[in-house]
Amino acid sequence: MLMTPGPTAVPTPVRDAMSRELINPDVDPEFNRIYDRLTDRLATVYGVDATDGADGSARDVVVPGGEGILGLEAAIASLVKPGTEVLCLSNGLYGDGFADFVESYGGEATLVAADYDESLPLAELESVLADDERDFDVATLVHCETPTGTLNDLGPALDLLAEADGETLTVVDAVSSLGGVPVPTERIDVCLGASQKCFSAPPGLTTAAISDRAWDAMTDRDPHSLYTNFLPWRDTSEGFPYTHLTTEVVALDAALGLWLEEGLDAVRERHATAAARCRERGVELGLDLYSAPERASPTVTAFYMPGRAGELQERLREEHDVLLATGLGDLAGDILRIGHMGHCARVERVDETMDALADVL
Repeated sequence: MLMTPGPTAVPTPVRDAMSRELINPDVDPEFNRIYDRLTDRLATVYGVDATDGADGSARDVVVPGGEGILGLEAAIASLVKPGTEVLCLSNGLYGDGFADFVESYGGEATLVAADYDESLPLAELESVLADDERDFDVATLVHCETPTGTLNDLGPALDLLAEADGETLTVVDAVSSLGGVPVPTERIDVCLGASQKCFSAPPGLTTAAISDRAWDAMTDRDPHSLYTNFLPWRDTSEGFPYTHLTTEVVALDAALGLWLEEGLDAVRERHATAAARCRERGVELGLDLYSAPERASPTVTAFYMPGRAGELQERLREEHDVLLATGLGDLAGDILRIGHMGHCARVERVDETMDALADVL
């Protein structure tokens, strides 16, 4: 039983959709209709189908072919050139990673970071923004730091960025929250998601909601890359930049159909209920969360088990056929993660997982 925080278990109707006859995305008009329906459905998930952004601009949704990390790199590649000033706000592995992407494209990254078990460093952010000699073109943030199960409240940081000059473009990694948790897309210029998390489709697709002013900045940047470049995806009426991942597009469209049939409020409530049950069972077992309870994400629970996570993961897989994830980086052996997101955000699956964990403990 797959209970990792992505990829998540793919439900039967989505697998059935993937087994249908292949559509040629380059010549068959049916594929264009499916892609257009997919972007419309995603716009509803993002909350941009009928709502303009806080800056008065609309947001277009695009779905390039490539796993979610493609979106993070493409956002930087599309907006950053040598000398571009980028503020990277971080309290986790992916927040730190944005700075690496910025530097790889010649940008000037300013990393404003907190320890991974702390909240976003707002005081430090305010201090950096108060420096009249600094003028940031782009700011990057992470909504859900999957490796530590932390959900960041982006509102205060977005407020500080808006109050500073209102011109800084915001890029947000919402890969592990989009679909299961409300995301303030209307305040974000490039909001990134992926197919394999809360949507429970296979890995392989990046999603992005992009504001008009971000598109304008990309046009001015004029990136030379093809694959890590959002610009060719703005208008696909005359064709896609490269052969699209047909089966993955069909799968994500089917997955979103299930999501919308269930309903926005119901899906979010299901995630919250599953998370609460997981943590309730964790308390019964005497386990500690890595993040403070008020920052713990509804999509993933990270239990802090110094030096034990790898052994427990192995025993759960071998003795109970339940697959969980450990931490990443320096915390690889210290964190055991349960992904209650997408199709896996169900109390019965959480209970089966926690029963198995109780046994191996």
